[in-house]
Parts: sequence; structure tokens; C-alpha cells
Amino acid sequence: MYAIIETGGKQYKVSQGDVIYVEKLDKMEGDSVDFKVIAGQDKKGFHVGSEVASAKVIGKVIKTDKAKKITVFTYKPKKSCKRKMGHRQFYTKVEIESIKF
Repeated sequence: MYAIIETGGKQYKVSQGDVIYVEKLDKMEGDSVDFKVIAGQDKKGFHVGSEVASAKVIGKVIKTDKAKKITVFTYKPKKSCKRKMGHRQFYTKVEIESIKF
């Protein structure tokens, strides 16, 4: 059994017990979070559209942290214009507890 969920403008394929990293959510450690279900599959078959209107995917927030730093370097050729920056994106680590259709 699996489901395709949407959060933070991205879609994830999840099963029960999976641990996923999503865009930062405004939840504390230990809180539960519900995700919007787009499609899913169980023993009866593949479900999409109005068939998943009542479906629920429930996850538990494990932690919120920052990802590794990436270096962003921009320049304009043949000019004396260069800029080097770093960026660390916030993320939330979520464990999928249950999928219900």
C-alpha cells in the first residue's frame, strides 16, 4: 500500500513507516500532521480523484533542522562582477504513521 501526497509544492510517494524530508512545517517535535492525498494504491487497486477525497495520510514530526550549506556563485563574464553566497534550507523530518483509504 502506498500513497502520493503533496506538501510544499512537491509530491512524494510514501508507504507506512517511511521517513521523508519535506519543506519546513510549522509543527513542533512529536506533533502529528495530515497530508493532502493525490493518489494511492491498496489491495483493491489504484485510486485517484474523487476516490481519494476521504483518504488520510498521517505523519509524526521527528525534527526540524537546516540542510547542508550550498554555495551559490554568480558572475558576469568579461566584467568585474562576482558574488559568492551560501544558503541553508530549513526542512522537517516526518515519519509516516498510517495511510487510510
